[in-house]
Amino acid sequence: MIIRIVKMIFDQKNVTDFLDIFNQSKQLIRNFEGCTHLELLYDNNSPNIFFTYSYWESEDYLDYYRASDLFKNIWQKTKPLFSQKAEAWSLVQHVVI
Repeated sequence: MIIRIVKMIFDQKNVTDFLDIFNQSKQLIRNFEGCTHLELLYDNNSPNIFFTYSYWESEDYLDYYRASDLFKNIWQKTKPLFSQKAEAWSLVQHVVI
């Protein structure tokens, strides 16, 4: 399983537009093959900083999503709203034995 965290910082004036895009897209992403979880978080002290937190069955599924028309459409609408370049991490859960 891959945990994907994406940090996005928006101009404050664009937050509502981003939330509209996310709310219109979240079920499509959640239903995308390989996605098992998606949530949106925001920074407690900076309400223009958001994080998507998603689980993917494998890196192949995440890559398939990132190459999809769905992702390209969402990203095309979202990217111009950023005030800084987005940051992303793909993580694997560490299991202590």
